[in-house]
Amino acid sequence: MVEQIKPKYSVAWLSNLAEIPQAEWDALALPLNTPFLEWAWINNLETSGSAIARTGWQSCHLTVWRERNLIAAAPFYIKSHSYGEFVFDHQWADLSYRLGVEYYPKLVGMTPFTPATGYRFLIAPEENEEELTELMVAAIDHFCDRNRISSCNFLFVDPDWRALMENFGFSSWLHHSYIWGNQNFNSFDDYLQMFNANQRRNIKRERKAVVNAGLEMRVLAGEEIPHYLYPLIYRFYSNTCDKFYWGSKYLTRKFFEQLYPNYSDRIVLVAAYQEGGDKKPVGMSFCLTKGNNLYGRYWGCFEEYNCLHFEACYYKPIEWAINNGITMFDPGAGGSHKKRRGFPATPNYSLHRFYNRRMNQILRNYIDEINQMEQEEIDAINHELPFSKREINFDFE
Repeated sequence: MVEQIKPKYSVAWLSNLAEIPQAEWDALALPLNTPFLEWAWINNLETSGSAIARTGWQSCHLTVWRERNLIAAAPFYIKSHSYGEFVFDHQWADLSYRLGVEYYPKLVGMTPFTPATGYRFLIAPEENEEELTELMVAAIDHFCDRNRISSCNFLFVDPDWRALMENFGFSSWLHHSYIWGNQNFNSFDDYLQMFNANQRRNIKRERKAVVNAGLEMRVLAGEEIPHYLYPLIYRFYSNTCDKFYWGSKYLTRKFFEQLYPNYSDRIVLVAAYQEGGDKKPVGMSFCLTKGNNLYGRYWGCFEEYNCLHFEACYYKPIEWAINNGITMFDPGAGGSHKKRRGFPATPNYSLHRFYNRRMNQILRNYIDEINQMEQEEIDAINHELPFSKREINFDFE
């Protein structure tokens, strides 16, 4: 669907990313810090059958063109549920139901199943960002009105972009993630010094338990990863979902298989092998990296080993991050284990606009109070972190 918005621009809503050449999309996405807006990642989600209409993720990507040149874009999905978003809006859905207002379908701007900060409009650097943002917001409002879509929501947004979007009438909702920041550490032992004495002993004990179990940890990145490990990632991921997260197996086997070779340069695996075993790992965490950032995504093991989860998902990636100049490590969703291991609660935001007048008024009236309560929770979590008294910088944006 193509619309002429201004004489020099045309807008098109596309039902799958494959309609856009990879080089044109990535010309806009590659300069960004996040890897999750790149063509290969999003297209893989769609072509693998992971994020498709049948699973409740109807692709509907906004693109802006000057003649035949793509100058701006934004990945969007029309949602009939809130699963796989990691921003839990069930209270808003419940309120909408009580008011007799349809909450679904809604329009969501995010990378599916990816609770990592960095979403924003993709705009060519030589273009006027404010002008194109205004045009894109107008196109979104028109699209939602015409298709009776209840709201527009941007999740895990880029912090700088958030300020721009607030100027266009979107309300910010505060959440938190658990993020590790490199405090100019020279080694893992240097990282340990930020903890109090008791937690330093705990971490050393946990790492020792993995060694005592007869496991050897190896970090494999990019071309070091043999192709036969990619299907194995799915088995670990699937096993973990089956054991702990019923109903959350969002990614297909094909998704992991298609990462090789199209996206392998971004992949970092932390694999646990039995001593003397060189064939298949018994446990593994799956991470991605771009620039100075590292992102933990999934993990699994076929047998239970004491503390292997902590070693594969936190300690070994931190060690690798320090050795490779990584400044920020986002280990993924959840937080009960992370806050005791050097991951402070760190603010992130979503942006929202309801098209029902009453819903939008309630959002605007109460969002500041909701955000204040969330900030108090962040402060309380970080007050209890097992750090030594030396000052820790929590600003990882």
